[in-house]
Amino acid sequence: MSSIPHPRLRVAAIRFLNPAPLMWDFDHPPLAATLAARYQVDWMMPSECADRLGSGAADIGLIPIAALATTPGLRILPGCTIASKGRVRSLLLVRRATRPLAALRSVAADIASRTTLAHARILFGKWGNPSVPFVPAAADLDAMLQRADAAILIGDPALLALEERANRFERSGEDLIYHDLAEEWRTLTGLPFVSAVWAAAPGGILDESIAEDFIQSRNHGLQNMDTLVAEWSARLPIPEETIRTYLTTNIHYVLDEECIEGMRVFFRMAAEAGVLPKYDFSLPQHLRLN
Repeated sequence: MSSIPHPRLRVAAIRFLNPAPLMWDFDHPPLAATLAARYQVDWMMPSECADRLGSGAADIGLIPIAALATTPGLRILPGCTIASKGRVRSLLLVRRATRPLAALRSVAADIASRTTLAHARILFGKWGNPSVPFVPAAADLDAMLQRADAAILIGDPALLALEERANRFERSGEDLIYHDLAEEWRTLTGLPFVSAVWAAAPGGILDESIAEDFIQSRNHGLQNMDTLVAEWSARLPIPEETIRTYLTTNIHYVLDEECIEGMRVFFRMAAEAGVLPKYDFSLPQHLRLN
C-alpha cells in the first residue's frame, strides 16, 4: 500500500452487518494499525455518510448511491459495493395481506437509506401507486404498522424482522406479506440492486492507492468469513448459517460491470419517475478496479 500524507483521511462508515467484510482491515490485525495512521473511521447511519461528505466533514464515505444524484461532486471509489443480484433479505417492504400494493394508503419508511426509498418509489410507480406517501419512521415494524399500511425496513432491522416473522404472526395473528425489494428490482429490471459505494468528497484526494486499500480490505474480509460470522452471531440474535448465507450469497461486494449497468438503469429510471434529479453516471476507466 502506498503512503498517504497526513492529515488522516476521515472515513464515514456504517456499523451494519452488510458492510462488515468491507471493513475487515480497518477492524483487525495485521493492517488495522497501519490503516489507523492513514484513516480516521467514524460510524453512523447510511444516510448520514453522504451528508458528511457533502459538508466537508468526511473525506471518504460509504454512501447510498442516490446521494450521487443529490450531492454534486461526489466521486466513486471503484472496486467495492454493497449490492444484491437476487434475494437480499435486508431490504424489505412489509404490508398487510388485506391491502394490495396498488391500494396502499401510506408506507412507514425507515429513514436510514435514501437509495432504498428511491428504488421503492420506482417500484411503486410500476405497481400503480406512484404517489403513496412515505412517512419517516424509526425501524420498528410493530410501531410502523400502527402508523401505516406498510413498512420499509433496511439493514439489520430487516434481518431481525424476518427472523421474528413466525413469532410475530403468533403474537398478533396479523397476516403480512414480506417483499424482498432487491428481488423485486431484479424481476423488474433483470439487474442488481446496488445499495452503496465508497465515494470521495468533492475536490478531495482520490487515487488508486486509496481504492486499493479498500479493495484489499474487502478481499481480506471475504477470506475471513468464519471469523466474521462468529463475531456477528455474537452481536445479533440471528443463526450463524443465516449470517453466513447473507454475507456470502445475498450480498455482492464487487462493483462489476453488471452492477455498473444496474446503477445506470437506476439513475435513468429515477430521473424519469421524478424521484431523483437527472444524473450522468460514469466511472473513470483508469480507476475501474476489481
